[in-house]
Amino acid sequence: MNSKTVRVRVPASTANLGPGFDTLGMAFQFYTNLTMRVASTTEIRLIGNEVAELPTDKSNLLYKVAATLFEKAGKAVPELYIEVESEVPLTRGLGSSAAAIVGALAGANALADQPFTNDQLFAIASEMEGHPDNVGASMFGGIIVATMPDERGAAVPYVRLPVPGELQVLVVIPNYWLSTEKARTVLPDLYSKADVIYNVGHSSLLVAALAQGNLDLLAQAMRDRLHQPYRSQLVPGLAEMLTTAHEHGALGAALSGAGPTTLFFYSGAENEQKLRGFVDRVMTTHAITYQAIELKPDVEGVRVETVDVG
Repeated sequence: MNSKTVRVRVPASTANLGPGFDTLGMAFQFYTNLTMRVASTTEIRLIGNEVAELPTDKSNLLYKVAATLFEKAGKAVPELYIEVESEVPLTRGLGSSAAAIVGALAGANALADQPFTNDQLFAIASEMEGHPDNVGASMFGGIIVATMPDERGAAVPYVRLPVPGELQVLVVIPNYWLSTEKARTVLPDLYSKADVIYNVGHSSLLVAALAQGNLDLLAQAMRDRLHQPYRSQLVPGLAEMLTTAHEHGALGAALSGAGPTTLFFYSGAENEQKLRGFVDRVMTTHAITYQAIELKPDVEGVRVETVDVG
């Protein structure tokens, strides 16, 4: 039996950053931790409230992803012991499923003696998730600009940007769930040419502003017409926060992934206090309880430690 134990730390992420729908992601120091080893019988141990509702049999996403990696490597799928602890709340728009996919792939890849490179793991993860933004951020850290390849199975084209040093992040996490599936069903099948051009322009401006550290452009550059106006009906207070946050200390604001978490960029303690006061007024108006957390960007991506106990 394989005697290795693998420990994996994988960061949470936000996606879209407003107009970069399914193409922009950013990683945070907000982690899911996995321990994985080959076992005589599959056992999945869940630690903490954030993962308490997950299945503990082979229907668990972590096991299914790990099994897929062994199959792709041409190896027999082993029984596995998997232990998972996470700070990341589920179905809140902070990339919990992407972190699970990246973590399970990285852990299984280590157990299988590294048959795949990180770029190959990224391609597998992107195919599983359906888009590369969250999984790219969790895999590589920093800010990821990526798009799905034109041909299935090809490498995912991406650019990793450093996070501007003065950029600070506040995430506001409401105390209710919003499934990604539900958040996608409210989106239209067709968009006007004007809205498509609007988003191409704003997404391009956002990437350029982040690459050059031109943070004064973020309030404009993070505006979106493809998904946030439609998802606002599912997230009370979102429309007001996106429209006016820049008047209350924010450099820019966006729905985090499919929501319901909202993300705010800012700089400086004074702006943070103004922003927190503004958020509290909006959430209180809608009678929504929430957490407001300052998150620091993660610049390392997934980390894997292998311990040979044999």
